[in-house]
Amino acid sequence: MTDAVLQRFYCVIPAGGTGTRLWPLSRANAPKFLHDLTGSGSTLIRATYDRLAELADHRVMVVTGNAHRDAVLEQLPELDDNSLVLESEPKDSGAAIGLAAAILYHRDPKSIMGSFAADQVIGPVPVFQDTVKEAVHAAATGKIVTIGITPTYASTGFGYIRQGEELGIENAPHAKNVAEFVEKPSEEVAKKYVESGQYLWNAGMFVAPTKLMLQHLEQNEPELYAGLIEIAEAWDTPQRNETTARIWPTLKKIAIDYAVAEPAAAAGDVAVVPGRFTWDDVGDFAAIGRLNPAAELGGLTVLGDKARVYADQASGVVVSDTHRVIALIGIDDVVIVDTPDALLVTTKEHSQSVKKAVEALKAQGDTDVL
Repeated sequence: MTDAVLQRFYCVIPAGGTGTRLWPLSRANAPKFLHDLTGSGSTLIRATYDRLAELADHRVMVVTGNAHRDAVLEQLPELDDNSLVLESEPKDSGAAIGLAAAILYHRDPKSIMGSFAADQVIGPVPVFQDTVKEAVHAAATGKIVTIGITPTYASTGFGYIRQGEELGIENAPHAKNVAEFVEKPSEEVAKKYVESGQYLWNAGMFVAPTKLMLQHLEQNEPELYAGLIEIAEAWDTPQRNETTARIWPTLKKIAIDYAVAEPAAAAGDVAVVPGRFTWDDVGDFAAIGRLNPAAELGGLTVLGDKARVYADQASGVVVSDTHRVIALIGIDDVVIVDTPDALLVTTKEHSQSVKKAVEALKAQGDTDVL
């Protein structure tokens, strides 16, 4: 039997950001979602599209920067002009996801949208898809639904969601009310969250009726809402380029969490469905080590078709995009990223600090390597 609710479902893939913690592999002109970081043979955005396309009968929209248009289309040749939203400049997730919601609502006022970042690694796919189906059915009752991840350790790098009471929604048996969203905690607080069993990681996945998303956006950010609606109304007309060029640069930069999700939760309009699949946002090189089994060299993960690595009593991660020989002797948990114009040497422990190097290089004018 055809599921009428799922027939209203559209997937949106925001593909933005430069992944500065993965520099020099990830750059402004080649961000992390365009790379295969898991050794699977599939880039992150390709894998994201594949697990969503089946769910939404290929009703998938990608929101990305103008600069990435050709690379995205090369990896996702299925996309047509109706399914690709290009940003002239980055405006954070509030504008990106808000515009997608406005365009979809203008085309189909009964549409339910799901937003799923392009740079996440998820498995097993069937478990993820079943969770999304629950979220869609919960959203159809008039809720903004976030998919929370059951935490596997006390992370200080993620926001958390505190679960409330069960909602008793048909076809969404695990859906609960969201009591509150919590910012990234200290390690001590994170341990308490995990031990309590009440908290989930906030993976930034949202499923909601486009009408409801826009209602909350209008209440909380009326100027941003007005601009996005004007662009959306012109989107499928010859006025698209003129309207977008005039309005987009004026829009406020704000995350969708602050513009919609948190105020909606305070109003009692947000639910959560726990995701019992594995999830990683590949936030640093330590994540690449986790996601790629160590090679036969011992405790060393090596990525790159051209990699030439010698290791003796060494462990860590090596990513090579050159033919240069890299020899590691008596060194543990090292991270080496070798590209034609930049070399990174750090440790897994300090891999979150790579972003500081990018900021320093930008400040001193070395933007040619960013």
